[in-house]
Amino acid sequence: MPTTDNWNDTILADFRAHDGQITEGRLKGASLLLMTTTGAKTGRPRTAFVGYHLDRGRYIVVGSNQGRDAHPAWLENVRKNPIVTVEVGTEKFQARATITEGAERRRLLDDRIAAVPQFGVYETMTKRALPVIALERLAKPGHTAG
Repeated sequence: MPTTDNWNDTILADFRAHDGQITEGRLKGASLLLMTTTGAKTGRPRTAFVGYHLDRGRYIVVGSNQGRDAHPAWLENVRKNPIVTVEVGTEKFQARATITEGAERRRLLDDRIAAVPQFGVYETMTKRALPVIALERLAKPGHTAG
């Protein structure tokens, strides 16, 4: 059985080799993005792959950690440094990660559950509130919104 690190490395390599598509294994065809955070303790880049959906131009990810009682490791990184690098499809850009709260969090989580019912199962497996993070693309240097 492959180790988690080897499995993660395989997914990352497949994603990057096939223009943001997963072509093998149980995640084949899944809507995934790569999110590179800055390690809260180490300051080193850490890349995780996460499922997403779009909402009002933002990429929405859920810190389900497959229903485990602990948050995913990347959440503490986002809390400490909310500027992340996102790779989705063939695009790569910086984004601001915002941990949503209240009614917005619930709406976004319900949207994710409607699209991927497994997230509802994850929610029932743990007592922690699953964090829902909005990734909003930062403007390119020299460009202004408007």
